[in-house]
Amino acid sequence: MKIESSNLETIAVRTSQYPEDGRDEFVLCGRSNVGKSSFINTLLGRKNYAHTSGKPGKTQTLNFYLVNDDFYLVDVPGYGFADVSKEKQRKFGIMIEEYLINRKNLKCVFLLVDFRHKATENDILMYNFLKYYELPTVIVATKYDKVKASQKEKCEKALRDSLNLLPQDSFVTFSSVTKKGREEIYNILSSYVKGDE
Repeated sequence: MKIESSNLETIAVRTSQYPEDGRDEFVLCGRSNVGKSSFINTLLGRKNYAHTSGKPGKTQTLNFYLVNDDFYLVDVPGYGFADVSKEKQRKFGIMIEEYLINRKNLKCVFLLVDFRHKATENDILMYNFLKYYELPTVIVATKYDKVKASQKEKCEKALRDSLNLLPQDSFVTFSSVTKKGREEIYNILSSYVKGDE
């Protein structure tokens, strides 16, 4: 896959604001500061397109990026940040659940987790939620470049074990610095988009 164009097409907080053109959608979930913005920028080949921030909780809407005039990457608010009120976290949760459960043109969920650590309680809850609703899921382990070569195998085992991954789940190690994993993600996107033709 070659990314020819991308544009932040729609910003939504409720169902009535979602795009209605029927294009395929791929959603990015993960805790705050796991590197979702860097992931988007790396995939789209654009620096600082999705705003990266040292302050977690920056994304507070569903952001629909139209890619190649063909499909959407959907960035949703991160979970697990302390700086946002409980009420706002609850609203984010409802907004994300509503999207994940009801969106018919959602093809696949990219669940971003930090390669350096075991899955957090929120990661495990999100993974189990996706499995319960039988949503196709790809685990994307970010910040792969930040782990020493001698520790990589140990980190991957700890992450897989803590999530209790199913054999059929795709697991991609990813780095926005070295671009590791980018081609794998392109291939996954292509397999769904081409499958519609």
